[in-house]
Amino acid sequence: MNTILFPGSFNPFTVGHRSLVERVLPLFDRVVIAIGVNSQKACEARTHERLDAIRALYAAEPKVSVIAYSGLTVDACEAEGARWMLRGVRSVTDFEYERNLADINRRISGIETLLLFTLPEYAAISSSVVRELQAYGRDVSEFLPEGPGKP
Repeated sequence: MNTILFPGSFNPFTVGHRSLVERVLPLFDRVVIAIGVNSQKACEARTHERLDAIRALYAAEPKVSVIAYSGLTVDACEAEGARWMLRGVRSVTDFEYERNLADINRRISGIETLLLFTLPEYAAISSSVVRELQAYGRDVSEFLPEGPGKP
């Protein structure tokens, strides 16, 4: 089975994230959305709430599974049988960072990284921007996917 793992904090899972998943679905037998748990990072939404929301969003898509993991992402790939990792690129800065990370991941594990450029309409959207807008009471519904997983 050809599996790709899409790691991130997904706090929250945005329309940009959903776009990447939708674009990669035809290419792989299985897409694992993997929520990284970092004990040193404060997250407003608890991991189980993000898991439940993303699972609800993809409940009708049998090719998508959603997990939480801690530790190295390449170890999560290996545990899930994924030889590929999906990463989104919004800017030149993202590209440089992701390229370096992909090189290290390939070197230590053999895991290949598929970089997908974000569609232009989603390039300015990030989870941190959405959280900031929420903190100031702004409506962020246009940045979150429609469906049962939407808060």
